[in-house]
Amino acid sequence: MAKVLDKHEHMTPPVTVDPRAELEQRWRQLCDELPDHRVEIIYHRIVISPMPGPKHNDVIFLLIEMLMPFTRLRGWRLWPDASLFLGTNMDRYRPDLTVVPRNPRLWGEHEVHADDVLLAVEVVSPSSQFDDHTLKPNFYARSGVPLCLVVDIYDASLRLFSEPSAEGYGKEHKVAFGQPLELPGPMDVTLDTEVLWEALRPEQAQ
Repeated sequence: MAKVLDKHEHMTPPVTVDPRAELEQRWRQLCDELPDHRVEIIYHRIVISPMPGPKHNDVIFLLIEMLMPFTRLRGWRLWPDASLFLGTNMDRYRPDLTVVPRNPRLWGEHEVHADDVLLAVEVVSPSSQFDDHTLKPNFYARSGVPLCLVVDIYDASLRLFSEPSAEGYGKEHKVAFGQPLELPGPMDVTLDTEVLWEALRPEQAQ
């Protein structure tokens, strides 16, 4: 006896593509293909940043020098360019510098859980001003990063964000290079930022 097919029975169901999964797959592929670049997912887009310049690198070096005595005393680690896991279907950031515990929790093999980070530092580049000053602090706060420090070498300032919540950071404190900057808990240290001028006037530091 012949079988009469329902009009939908012979049709192949459509293949559903998850845009987020596709984005993350492409991001991981680019991370492998471009190991000398910073590859991030920022607000649903893949951002590839070139190698930083001398001033940018010098600021990071000077920050490491300032933070090293405190982190070493407490058994913490200073990780430049670590990948952070902000949560499922969230952005993927690689701060210029992070302070993490000795053995931070990892998502997979390479991504640090954001709420295990003690301090995330972003050094502003010409192409990253909006991301570093606005987008990233918002998502760091929502992911539980207690402190976010944005260092802007173009106006010689530091912006410290603290008291994270789902709505963003509750406090913001801005100082110019040369002024002391107090980092509250969990850091509980005061930075002498005078040395950051060396990154902008290297000829005077010689």
